[in-house]
Amino acid sequence: MEFLYFPEDKTEYIPSFILLVIFMIGAIAAMVFFYKKSKKEEKYFNDKYMNFDMDTDDSNDIFEENESHSHSKEAKATESSSSDREHEPE
Repeated sequence: MEFLYFPEDKTEYIPSFILLVIFMIGAIAAMVFFYKKSKKEEKYFNDKYMNFDMDTDDSNDIFEENESHSHSKEAKATESSSSDREHEPE
């Protein structure tokens, strides 16, 4: 038996060509579907999460609270490390 089969009658290629065309159309349709769905989800995300007013006092308060909280943690850490050094026996 031959390793590769090339038929003498070239009409045997027709069914495989038809199948190839069907699968290519399906692949293109799936790609277009996913592209459109992705664009809709991107628009939904942008509308929901990106379009809020940055001038509101709430957003600034939250930012300031986070900054003061992080600074207080750093201050406590340096205080505790300096107090530990003071109490160490020599």
